[in-house]
Amino acid sequence: MQIFKATLAHIEETSRLFDAYRQFYGQAPDSDQATRFIGERLQGADSVIFLARNEAGECAGFVQLYPAFSSVAMKRMWYLNDLYVVESARQQGVARALLKRVASFARETDALTVKLATAVSNQPAKLLYESEGYQKVIAFDHYTQRVGA
Repeated sequence: MQIFKATLAHIEETSRLFDAYRQFYGQAPDSDQATRFIGERLQGADSVIFLARNEAGECAGFVQLYPAFSSVAMKRMWYLNDLYVVESARQQGVARALLKRVASFARETDALTVKLATAVSNQPAKLLYESEGYQKVIAFDHYTQRVGA
């Protein structure tokens, strides 16, 4: 399996995976908007996306990271916002390989942490994250406010 950083040259396969990811979370298919969104992220360097390609050369999954910073520590942080593996490639180590690349990238960029959130009911993901060294944060209450449509 090959894990590599996506560029605009990979927009078609990245957008296809991204659209499938959104559909997994109940959104209607929208390949044009998915391509536009991913293109904007890559063009503006708003996010970092790693793709997983299997031995047959097919993209089997992706992970998308957004940058953030800790003011107190004065260091970079990364938010692991999206992780998706195509159904036919699940249980084959793709997600774990992507997580290992994220950890390596975080060290390369001298990041303080990688943060993520998952559904309380997503036990398989929670077990995977914990097996890769992620720890549940209980020291803070997190809040959100919806400000847009």
